[in-house]
Amino acid sequence: MTIPLWIAATLVAAAAQTARNATQRHLTELLGTVGATQVRFLYGLPFALVFLPSVLALTGEDLPRLDTEFLVFALLGAVTQITATALMLAAMRSRSFSLVTAYTKTEPVQVAVFGLVVLGDPLTLWIAAAVVVATSGVILTSVKPAGVADAGPGARPVLLGLAAGAFFALAATSFRGATLALEPASFLVRATTTLVSGLAIQTVLLVIWLLAFNRPALVGSLAHWRSSLLAGCLGALASQFWYIGFALTSAANVRTLGLVEVPMAYGAAYAMFGQMPSGRELAGMALIVIGVALLLLVQ
Repeated sequence: MTIPLWIAATLVAAAAQTARNATQRHLTELLGTVGATQVRFLYGLPFALVFLPSVLALTGEDLPRLDTEFLVFALLGAVTQITATALMLAAMRSRSFSLVTAYTKTEPVQVAVFGLVVLGDPLTLWIAAAVVVATSGVILTSVKPAGVADAGPGARPVLLGLAAGAFFALAATSFRGATLALEPASFLVRATTTLVSGLAIQTVLLVIWLLAFNRPALVGSLAHWRSSLLAGCLGALASQFWYIGFALTSAANVRTLGLVEVPMAYGAAYAMFGQMPSGRELAGMALIVIGVALLLLVQ
């Protein structure tokens, strides 16, 4: 049986994003939240600029026309993704890497709604059930059990993580809208053009912000260029494959399957930080797997 391309692309994106998040978490300690946020864009843009001419040469297509609809979606996606990343990294400063990843992964429910309302993406009963089951698994991994001391200072990290999930949902919907606005170009050209446009907008906005308000963070990212370059490469790679998924199917499908990032994050947390999942967290991850399996069965 041939695996649909959007499934393969989403799995690659989730793996690359898990690695990028872990790298950015380390950079947050060195550069602060905004400094670490801009790394994924500033250092990701050069890789995207290599991807685009390579894709155009491979497909034999010309660069598609960037009309007003595309630019509006690209700008909205760029701004909401910056906001989401900053909120996520701020939460990671006071809670564990795997738990904050779980908070942000409440995103698919919002994506399904935004996709239906804004883009008219179909939302069947079975897809909705898959989203709810998988997201319930995320919530189960995140809820603090009774009698267990919190690892962070109160509800603030939880709220930051949940807000990050909402902004990530807006970003996913917007970037899918941008890929659709470039039709009839091929999915690969649409995805890569969206990637370059989004990263260019994000880089300009963040460099201007840092020059005006936080020059030490910008200088620091240049000083830590090796770690920053790795985060940028992983970020560009993850986004490239997320956008391939968005160009091929609804954002709800892509982001629900992308919940496999949560078990990946727990694996990364164990390998890198020695954080062991509890029985409750393992049960939550099992629900995520069931929800993802249901999603794949109804495709």
